[in-house]
Amino acid sequence: MTDPTTLFSRSFGHGPRTVLALHCTIAHSGAWRGVATAMEDEITLRAPDMFSHGRSPDWDETDDFPDLMNRAIGHLLDRPADVVGHSFGALLALRLAVERPHLVRSLTLIEPVFFAIAMQDAPEDIAHERETMRPVNAALAAGDRALAARLFNRAWGDGATRWPALRQETRAAMTRGIHVLPASHAAIYDDRAGLLRPGRLPSLNMPVMLLRGGKSASIMTTVVAGLARRIPHSETRVVEGAGHMLPITHPKDTASHLRRQFARGAEPPRA
Repeated sequence: MTDPTTLFSRSFGHGPRTVLALHCTIAHSGAWRGVATAMEDEITLRAPDMFSHGRSPDWDETDDFPDLMNRAIGHLLDRPADVVGHSFGALLALRLAVERPHLVRSLTLIEPVFFAIAMQDAPEDIAHERETMRPVNAALAAGDRALAARLFNRAWGDGATRWPALRQETRAAMTRGIHVLPASHAAIYDDRAGLLRPGRLPSLNMPVMLLRGGKSASIMTTVVAGLARRIPHSETRVVEGAGHMLPITHPKDTASHLRRQFARGAEPPRA
């Protein structure tokens, strides 16, 4: 079994406000560097690497991956923090807020891939998304992780950097982590954690911000709108011109929205 306490994390910035930031699939904690640099005097951002990503050890494929990550994230917090998640990291952040709200001072979900929302609200979006992911899943089923990572990066990486132009180390890192994708399907599509059970999302009483890119896939509009209907007093914001990878491609815009979000929440503890 993978030891949840072995999750690697790093810190950015030296500000008074503690932020926990959770990256997307086949990225790593360094994805938050741009946001943290823009806010380095305001926040101290702690960012873990998911297992099989960055400097964290490999997931041994025996534990349920989302459950393992949920336990590991819990070990990182001993007091309330502002929690920010991107893509699959946003789904992990949402679960943390539902199950351990005493640890979440505010919650920011950036492009959350909680497709169980679309399963209920707009099945046609799911059909389109599954068609987009069909080549990725076929490559994984064939055991070709490098091809799967390449196709996944093409589908969700906003096309900013094509695969041949990426450094060999970056391609290898993406290939290393791609096998967690099918292991996350039950959480993403089927809501195995039961976050959509009656009363759970409406119970969230911390400030919640839903942030998406104006150029992202239509399913993200569906998911964000569905979460907004289910979470009272949440705020939805859009970064125009951005796609799915907006924390990386638009870090200053992301930082600006985070400042507004943090202003809605409780003040951080003073030293």
